[in-house]
Amino acid sequence: LHSAYPNPFNPTVKIPFDITKENIVGLSVFNINGKKVKELVSSKAMNSGKYTVEWNASLFPSGMYFYTIRAGTFSQTKKMIFLK
Repeated sequence: LHSAYPNPFNPTVKIPFDITKENIVGLSVFNINGKKVKELVSSKAMNSGKYTVEWNASLFPSGMYFYTIRAGTFSQTKKMIFLK
């Protein structure tokens, strides 16, 4: 999982990630309270490679968000800031 860019963002952000081997992948966005607000990749079988997902947060409030990737037993979380 790479750093989202631009960060801070308004209103779209790109989230790049690499998959090292074929796996079931999930990528979710959570608000500061830990509530899932968007599922960007929903438990999808993906081949190894480099990927980028874009999120348009124009319908969400400004603030800090966390994005988490899950691939098999691997999980990682990073933060990003949405400024309107």
